[in-house]
Parts: sequence; structure tokens; C-alpha cells
Amino acid sequence: MISPDVLIVAALSIFLFLALCGALVLVVISLRRPTTVPLIVAGVLVVLCLLVVTVSPINVPLIIGLAIALLGTALAVLGGDPVTRRVLEIASHGAVQEGDNGGILLRAPTIAGGSEGAVREVLRGGTTIGYLERVAVTLGIIAGFPEAIAVVVALKGIGRFSELAAPESRERFIIGTLASLLWACVVAALVRLAIW
Repeated sequence: MISPDVLIVAALSIFLFLALCGALVLVVISLRRPTTVPLIVAGVLVVLCLLVVTVSPINVPLIIGLAIALLGTALAVLGGDPVTRRVLEIASHGAVQEGDNGGILLRAPTIAGGSEGAVREVLRGGTTIGYLERVAVTLGIIAGFPEAIAVVVALKGIGRFSELAAPESRERFIIGTLASLLWACVVAALVRLAIW
């Protein structure tokens, strides 16, 4: 006869697996064009899973724990992109144009003679840097090294310091970094609580 504890662990493990799969599917759907509804549903699934693992500490079996860790890492890394882009779009009201290389387009101040300043792209490679920062933070938290967050923020700040002169780039840097790291930290915390 199977004990009730085993059934509860099995049910919660299957729930976590399916909820993370559902959130990952919603995030992948939103990669090309971030829309609010799928991202909110994915966020609700993540928060619901976080509540489940917080309220009912379970010992997830090893193979399911590995699957949850892989799904959670993929969700943290991939999900941060559409979430961050949508947050930035809401924050800037669509007024900041994105460049071809993942940055934003800024117009230089106009010259006194009335001619417009040149357009330049700053914060180039932000998408790639975002993926890398989320990988580092997620793996750091899952491995029990939350200090990785400080290391990532420090490296990113030092690397971008010279590009933060314009208010638009500072705003985008701060909002984008916080949104990206918040998403990665919540999903990584979920995984950490579920498998350790």
C-alpha cells in the first residue's frame, strides 16, 4: 500500500513540473512579441509554484528534481527577456526606439543652427547581456551562492558606466536590470526551494 506522504509528494512534484512547463510555453510564445496576458499568466504560475514549495516543503525525487531544475533554469533565462521588454515598454510608453543591435536609439542634442543631431545606439547587446546575467544569477541561487547577484550587478554597472550619461539610458539600464534580475531570482528561488 502506498503511503499518503508518497502520494502528496508525487502530486506536488507533478504539479510543479506541469506548471513550470506551462509557464515556459507561455514565455516562449511571448519571445517574439511580448504581450501582457501570457506573461501575467506565466508570472501567476511561478508565484503559485513558489507558494506551494514554501507552504509544503517536499522532498522531490532526484529525477523530477533534475527536470524541475532544468525547466526552472530555462524559464528564468528565457522568461526574463519578454518580461523585461514588456516592463521597459510600459515604463517608456513606447517613446524609446530600439536599435538593430539590442540597444536604444538616442538623438544627440540639436545644434543651435536648427539641424538635428546624429542618432546613435547605446546599450548595445543588452539582450545578450540579459541572458548571460540571468544564467549567472539563476545558477548562483540554485547552487546556494546568492552573492552572485552582487557580482553580476557590479560587473554590469562597470561595463555600462560610460554609456549611462543620457537619462534615457540610465532609466532603461536600471528598470531593465531590476526586472530581469527580479524574474530570475524568483524562478531560481522556486527551484532552490523545490529541490534542496
